[in-house]
Amino acid sequence: MKRLACAGLVLALAFTAACQSPTEADSTISYDDIVDVTSNPVTVIADTNTEGRTYRIVRGNNQPDDILAYDWHAGFDVSINFNNNATDDDVDMAFPVKLVATALAVKQASGGIITTPTGSDTEHYEFLTSNASSNQVTGVNSPIAMHFEVWYDLPSLRKEAVIQLTFTFTDDDGASFQRVASIQVAP
Repeated sequence: MKRLACAGLVLALAFTAACQSPTEADSTISYDDIVDVTSNPVTVIADTNTEGRTYRIVRGNNQPDDILAYDWHAGFDVSINFNNNATDDDVDMAFPVKLVATALAVKQASGGIITTPTGSDTEHYEFLTSNASSNQVTGVNSPIAMHFEVWYDLPSLRKEAVIQLTFTFTDDDGASFQRVASIQVAP
């Protein structure tokens, strides 16, 4: 009987521990609160100066691929800055922090709202980071500046879009995290 009572106690303790959250709700780190990403201009204006850049649509079934010109081009600057919240004890940030990857996606939009293409339609885009001041943040309020060139074509045939940037960082202790930012492209 003692063995059964001990097993029941162990199971009850294990169940109680499993139901408890490992951290308090207010201790969850939101990197949106510590990393500021701003664009210049705030709302990007696209133009038709695509420099003759093209993309390929693979047709398959022994049909020739289509080579199409991008309709739109957008150029903008981005500033990435770790603000004073990065020194909060809950964050446990170890400087220097390295920017190790940047990804970009162009999404078609209407009124600033992403509108998913229908059927098999998809957004086509490519980008170039033509300039970056550094890949390392040495401390709070020491920003990284970057310049992006983006060429794109949307199923809607319009120029309004949302550009989603994903920045991946690692700190000096090896912790990795991401910050996602959205930039509006005017209609």
